[in-house]
Amino acid sequence: MTVQELKSRVRGVISFPITPFGDDLSLDLDGLERNIDEMASHAFSGLVAVGGVGELYSLSVTESIEVVRRTVRAVRGRMPVFAGVGYGYPLAVEMARGMEQAGADILLVLPPYYSNPPMEGLIRYYQEIGNACGIPLGLYSREWASFTAEEVAVLAERVPSLHFWKDGQGDTRKLHRIMQVVGDRLAWLGGIGDDCAPGYFAVGVQAYSSGIANFAPRLSVAIGEAGLNGDFARLRALTAKYVLPFYKLRDRARGHEVATMKEAMRQLGKPAGPVRPPLTELQPPEVEEIRLVLELLREWI
Repeated sequence: MTVQELKSRVRGVISFPITPFGDDLSLDLDGLERNIDEMASHAFSGLVAVGGVGELYSLSVTESIEVVRRTVRAVRGRMPVFAGVGYGYPLAVEMARGMEQAGADILLVLPPYYSNPPMEGLIRYYQEIGNACGIPLGLYSREWASFTAEEVAVLAERVPSLHFWKDGQGDTRKLHRIMQVVGDRLAWLGGIGDDCAPGYFAVGVQAYSSGIANFAPRLSVAIGEAGLNGDFARLRALTAKYVLPFYKLRDRARGHEVATMKEAMRQLGKPAGPVRPPLTELQPPEVEEIRLVLELLREWI
């Protein structure tokens, strides 16, 4: 697909699959392919391999590229594949080249490891990643990588391969200002969580990213459809009844955003395995709470 076709294709919901591991914390690539094949049977508009939910920060460069390769193989062209890129300059460039060769359609670039660079250095970071490959970039604005509307406009001008902007700040007032300044030069994606979908669609994003897609894919699709259709009554009802109970548990401790999803998948018999350090597993009472949440979500699984 051309860049414009990709930008038009990514509308509704983007799924963020976990990366399953064996009990020894090795990659479970066969389990990954089974999960991806099932996930890609639903009406998602894109899929992100080795994003934050996919524990990018705990994978080696070689592992990350192989996860992308196996993800692309399992998707079989049914939707665009984003590939997560991060760390420092040489590692990010190596990942970008390897993931392009592995068949990724778009790179999702996370903030560099160094957390206090000057703006000019950040621009060069994104430029070098873009120059290293021939596929479009999506910039993931999260944590300290927060930009003003004017800075985003500069990035859009000076990084020609930048075509997607994924917000991970959750500040819809600021995102709306950025969107008004930059316009349709970038495709706007909401990325902090399923619970923020109403706010994201209210300011005009064309897609939001879903972690719940791992175990309740039909709910994610319904949320995306309601958002695109401007059906905010349904959108609020779905998130209030089905999403917030899970996020209440997920937000209880740092790192639970992955551990809760993996536990839900284990209880459903899907490949998941443990989380890698520095994340930690749930406590027994929380495991029981996941079971109750899955009962609530039964019609969407």
